[in-house]
Amino acid sequence: MPEENKAKAKSPKKLNPKRTPVREQDPGTRKRNFEEVSFGYSPEEAALEAKRCLECKNKPCVSGCPVGVPIPEFIAAMVEGDLEGAYRIIRGANVLPAVCGRVCPQENQCEGSCTLGKKHEPVAIGRLERFCADWQMKNGARSAPEAAVSTGMKVAVVGSGPSGITCAYDLARLGHKVIVFEALHEPGGVLFYGIPEFRLPKKIVAEEIDALRQMGVDIRTNSVAGKLITLEEIMKEFDACFIGVGAGLPRFMGIPGEDLNGVYSANEFLTRTNLMRAYSFPEYDTPIKTGKRVAVIGGGNVAMDSARTALRLGAEEVTLIYRRSEAELPARAEEVHHGKEEGLRFEMCTLPTKIIGTDGWVRAIECVRMELCELDQSGRRRPNPVAGSEFEIPVDTVIMAIGTGANPLLTGSTKGLDLNRGYIVADAETGKTSIAGVYAGGDIVTGAATVISAMGAGRKAAKAIHEYLSSKKQ
Repeated sequence: MPEENKAKAKSPKKLNPKRTPVREQDPGTRKRNFEEVSFGYSPEEAALEAKRCLECKNKPCVSGCPVGVPIPEFIAAMVEGDLEGAYRIIRGANVLPAVCGRVCPQENQCEGSCTLGKKHEPVAIGRLERFCADWQMKNGARSAPEAAVSTGMKVAVVGSGPSGITCAYDLARLGHKVIVFEALHEPGGVLFYGIPEFRLPKKIVAEEIDALRQMGVDIRTNSVAGKLITLEEIMKEFDACFIGVGAGLPRFMGIPGEDLNGVYSANEFLTRTNLMRAYSFPEYDTPIKTGKRVAVIGGGNVAMDSARTALRLGAEEVTLIYRRSEAELPARAEEVHHGKEEGLRFEMCTLPTKIIGTDGWVRAIECVRMELCELDQSGRRRPNPVAGSEFEIPVDTVIMAIGTGANPLLTGSTKGLDLNRGYIVADAETGKTSIAGVYAGGDIVTGAATVISAMGAGRKAAKAIHEYLSSKKQ
């Protein structure tokens, strides 16, 4: 090798300490439409960001990904200009790359483990994943992944959310016949009915799920497991079953006035908006009343989604009420930042105590100020009411976004299924339940969590189900 080339090979590449910025809609414009906030990377921007990867040998980013996407490999393919190859690398591990690139909390997972992030801003792995998936949708011929020779075994998947979709995908690739039962009239679970259009367009969800159909997976909508078909009936017809029904039972605070007109659970509010296409008004006349002044109770991503959706449905003032400080907000920092840009009001260290109504309709919400004391079991400071600090906020609508519980529709009609506070008891590594051949994963096991963690549970269960079915054939 010439000396000049040796010198070039030894010299470290110059890295931009800052990640490549992504273009977004103007806040004043986007708060009144349901179009995506982020425009995503251009090919030039994606190439710049991909070159920031250090190509670590120990690959900590992969360890931070619940489904084990080979991140350095797909980024290396991008650097080489092989976008088709980069997409195929991602898709080998992740059936929903366009979804995950948009809604995963990368800052706590792959990007949170990025070596570059120890001194500088981490590589924007999520934005690169989204770019590859979007590029493939626009430019590539999407073909079904190769599947193994048919095993002759049938598996039922109950629920078409992230865990169910992932489990179905992996099982179909292994040669099993998979039938998915979905209670609602559109597949996708929380991806379709829970996450707003401006964060996750429905056409993206539909395209990614369509790949399952290309593989021969039968998705049966309007099929309410626990009502139209029981788990006992499923197990008479199928060799195994995976339960991924999520945790969609709304929770309320139990304060006076929650029965007034104008009080929604976040589940109902977002489901009406998404499934009944309120984001396309007036083309679709959706039965949902927002009001001019809206209060959203809670501090997670669902609360942020509800608050920002209310703005887009015409609310003039939206206030997010949270009992702890902003430092304890569980919502993604990016969503909080976007909410502030769009004009949300934040009432921190505040607890609602009563919803006040007139003639059966919400008129105001009474609150008390909170002070943060010693750490509680969650590791956050426990809030205590401040005596004499009561005050009222005039509102027309109240949206409760304080979490969800396990829906008992399926579990309540199943004998022999071990439960813990309504959630299915399942092995963390295999998803195995107390009933032979029945596996479970995602929010119905862990409680409300992230899309990607539910996908990870679906992947583990698929592996365990395949091993179980293989042993039955011997």
